[in-house]
Amino acid sequence: MATISLSNELKPYTGGATLLSLEVASVRQLFEELAECFPQLQPYLENGIAVAIDGEIYQDALLQPIRRESEVLLFSKIAGG
Repeated sequence: MATISLSNELKPYTGGATLLSLEVASVRQLFEELAECFPQLQPYLENGIAVAIDGEIYQDALLQPIRRESEVLLFSKIAGG
């Protein structure tokens, strides 16, 4: 199972959970699983979440694959000018 880490700013929407193990094959599937488990998190998944998979950051990552041994970090999108 992939290891999913959520940034501390998402804790209020996950009941305090910041570390999960999930069997998912893509970021889209991960977001669907998280929305099912934590409905309050869904608006943040749709807008404003960046994803790092095995150390590489993706701003628009829905189609990115996740391997069983991947480490995934979810955090607020990086703003810049």
